[in-house]
Amino acid sequence: MTASTKTVAVNYTAEQTTSMVASYAEGMTVAELATLLGKSTRSVIAKLSREGVYKKKEYVSKTGEAVVKKDALADQMAEVFGLTEAEADSLTKANKTALKKILDKFAEM
Repeated sequence: MTASTKTVAVNYTAEQTTSMVASYAEGMTVAELATLLGKSTRSVIAKLSREGVYKKKEYVSKTGEAVVKKDALADQMAEVFGLTEAEADSLTKANKTALKKILDKFAEM
């Protein structure tokens, strides 16, 4: 079989794609779309990504705040307190909650 006669299976029809993009824009979740279309959520995410409309879910901490990595807190502390890189690296061994409390308290001053 030559490349010109090879048939390619279509995972999503043009109509499905148009409908999926519109539904997603109106607030339908990826899980709902996957169920509706009989596809996996990963497949729907991949298709929405290719269409340029998928928005990655923003993760938040248990308290509802944006997730901040311990390294970022240590870097902030190094900047605020004028620490060397080695001193900042040692801060990454500290408890993340303690680092955040110290930075927050210092910001209040």
